[in-house]
Amino acid sequence: FKMKKIIVIGCMGSGKSTFAEKLHRKTKIPLFHLDNIWWKADRTHISREEFDSELNRIIQGDSWIIDGDYNRTYAARFEKCDTVIFLDYMPWVENELSAELVELVKGYRVQTRPKVLELIAAHRDVECRIFNRREQADAWLRSLPPQL
Repeated sequence: FKMKKIIVIGCMGSGKSTFAEKLHRKTKIPLFHLDNIWWKADRTHISREEFDSELNRIIQGDSWIIDGDYNRTYAARFEKCDTVIFLDYMPWVENELSAELVELVKGYRVQTRPKVLELIAAHRDVECRIFNRREQADAWLRSLPPQL
């Protein structure tokens, strides 16, 4: 099995960008961060139409790693990918988590995670890696041959 079109999804703070960077360095597959597409330098964002257009342009390509959750776009990305990496673990641990962040993480587990698992079940033709701990994800990355 050869990975060419990969999406990296998971709860905010789970380390998607860091994981995607490591995967990119190992595989040399072009990497796209959805946050970098959505957000402008002045902390405003582009329109949904512009975002969807750019995402569509990317997923028409021959190979890519797309990092970011943006669950509104799951369906389009699941249709075009050959590999899903789901970082199914809680975000970083801090001494003092903001109440807002705690609510967002809880919301992810209750609302978004079940949608991800449904999509994975519905796309049996897609290679799927679900990692429950950062150590598992890192071990898998280390096991990949360089430049697949």
